[in-house]
Amino acid sequence: MNDATQKPEDANLENQEAKAPEAAEQAADAAAEAAPETPSEPATEEAPDAEAPAAEAPDAEAPAAEAPAAEDAPEPTPTEPRELAKPTGEFDWDAFESEQDEYTSEERKRLEDLYESSLTLIKEKEVIEGTVISIGKKEVVVNIGYKSEGVIGASEFRYNPELKAGDKVPVFIEKQEDANGQLVVSHKTARIYHAWDKVNQAKDEDMIIQGTVKCRTKGGLIVDVFGLEAFLPGSQVDVKPIRDFDEYVGKQMEFKVVKINQEFKNVVVSHKALIEAELEEQKRLIIQGLEVGQVLEGTVKNITSYGVFVDLGGVDGLVHITDMSYGRVGHPEEMVEVDQKINVVILNFDDEKKRIALGMKQLTPHPWDALSEDLVEGTKIKGRVVVMADYGAFVEIAPGVEGLLHVSEISWSQHLRSAQDFLKVNDEIECMILGIDREGRKMS
Repeated sequence: MNDATQKPEDANLENQEAKAPEAAEQAADAAAEAAPETPSEPATEEAPDAEAPAAEAPDAEAPAAEAPAAEDAPEPTPTEPRELAKPTGEFDWDAFESEQDEYTSEERKRLEDLYESSLTLIKEKEVIEGTVISIGKKEVVVNIGYKSEGVIGASEFRYNPELKAGDKVPVFIEKQEDANGQLVVSHKTARIYHAWDKVNQAKDEDMIIQGTVKCRTKGGLIVDVFGLEAFLPGSQVDVKPIRDFDEYVGKQMEFKVVKINQEFKNVVVSHKALIEAELEEQKRLIIQGLEVGQVLEGTVKNITSYGVFVDLGGVDGLVHITDMSYGRVGHPEEMVEVDQKINVVILNFDDEKKRIALGMKQLTPHPWDALSEDLVEGTKIKGRVVVMADYGAFVEIAPGVEGLLHVSEISWSQHLRSAQDFLKVNDEIECMILGIDREGRKMS
């Protein structure tokens, strides 16, 4: 059998298989109609015989089923894609919006200008004033007149527990819009910028500012001024030497800005500068009222090898070591100590240089005035060697009363060249008065 003969037979078999269910249904209907004419038991036994002819029915009706199968065949599917319409040129959005817009171009321009004028013109990295709108547990909302409000962390207002809605606060513009289109602002940075502006202004205008001493540090104190930490050197705390810096911690004091390092953001303040300014005014008034010979009470402020500085209540004077006593003084510490109250007399003062010369020994009678009248030429006396020189020795016969023992009067020996070969300081010797001048206060 060739392929041409095989294909029609295969088609007939497919048509027969497709019609088999329909033939079975027709046979079942015919059996149901015949069932009442025969007894029930034989009908049960003969039902399989009735199905046999029904199974063979598709072979007889197969040729008649070919016509409907041809009519139900699906339509052929197109193989080429359908062409889509392509736009010509770019879409004119302005023309589209103009058709939908209810305003004319002049009215729209006027409204845009009106809207822009209602907004605050802000720039990044600048400080402006804002108004607190609401306060939450974690954030504070501030209105600066811009198209969006600024949100600031509540921790930046921790220093001000009394903050409330409606308060004016400085705000620093960090960004006009972030990735989410939100305005980014900071109050803490604004406070720092504001503080630096105040510090610079105080330095330029020589203003007096207030601050609080926070803690002690090496070489001085740390002071809080306008929220910034400034350094107060120990030498700039007071005009008097400071023995305990801890007593200043927590105190509120007045200062002057003496130095600003813009590069390292360092501020140096001074409290002493204020005191000195007040002292200069006091000194000027005190000096105007001074007179030579005036006796004042003062406090020993400092002791040096050449004298003592005495505080006269705003102005200092110097008592030279030679004006402390009529007698010989090795060091001022032998007679006074720091913070001791003493009486002094004004010997001289200079208005321009603000210098005052004081004396202590001038308040006591001169030893020569109290010298006994029994001391005359030829009187033998005892004394103590206080000063040695090549030409002789000075002998003290009473506090403040000295006589010169010339080298030629020390020994009868012709070989004595220097007084130091025979005497030394603090030696107790006996000598005779060769000459005395009470008016000139000289003795040999």
